Amino acid sequence: MKSMITRISVRALSLLTAAMITLPGMVFAQEEAEAAAKQTNMLQKWVIDGGWTMIPLVVLFFITIMLVVYCAMQLNKKHFAPAALRDELVALMGECRVQSAIKLATESPTYLGRLVAYALPNVDANRPEDLGKDAVSDAVADFTANERPALMRFVDLVALSGSTAPTIGLFGTIQGMVEAFAVLAETGQADPTTLAGSISVALLTTFWGLIISLIALPTFYFQKKIAQAREAECINAVEDMMNAAINTLNGEAMLARIPEGFGGDDDEDAEEEEEYEEEEEEEEEEA
Repeated sequence: MKSMITRISVRALSLLTAAMITLPGMVFAQEEAEAAAKQTNMLQKWVIDGGWTMIPLVVLFFITIMLVVYCAMQLNKKHFAPAALRDELVALMGECRVQSAIKLATESPTYLGRLVAYALPNVDANRPEDLGKDAVSDAVADFTANERPALMRFVDLVALSGSTAPTIGLFGTIQGMVEAFAVLAETGQADPTTLAGSISVALLTTFWGLIISLIALPTFYFQKKIAQAREAECINAVEDMMNAAINTLNGEAMLARIPEGFGGDDDEDAEEEEEYEEEEEEEEEEA
């Protein structure tokens, strides 16, 4: 009897242990299945139920995100006017080393490098008063006009996706509404539950179209402003280079042309020096 009780106890203990080990795994597996089912239901509810028009919207959504990221990377300052390159070019032009500046710019693939390599060959050494600044300005305007379409190509695509997405969404909504009312006409009964479900599914495409538009259009506005600011920064850098070279060549001549009485601190220093010399002469005469 005791051995039988012992065996029953051992079996009961084994079953209890196995249950304790297996039960958490079963609960965890059930929770995973419920989570997967919930995710599937969410995907079904918010994407798949929108019908075939959700396919171009999903594709357009991912294209828009890729365009936004790509434009943000391309509009980085290092691709336009790096501070080190700008300072070095201004320093070279301040020493009137035009050919050295052109060579340095040619070696740089940046927007500023290409702009300087295109514009500075128009410097006219026979006009030391302005170095042919008008011709350089015309070359800068010509370069920026030619480069602007390439600069704005992908930024404009962001705007295109933002304006196209709501139209695709509206098309899907109208199609869904037509189908809903067609079913209503066939059955001849206005079941509010069925009709509301059909309309909610039809509105999914407009919902996603507006989401894409809300991402694309504000991004286009800011990226367009950034592109314009980068372009203006490069143009101002070329102007600073030309001014540095002109000031180096004509600095002394410009000071010589300052009318008497408008020299500022220089005139005051000259007056003090004259007074000091007069005092020295008087002391010598007294001695």
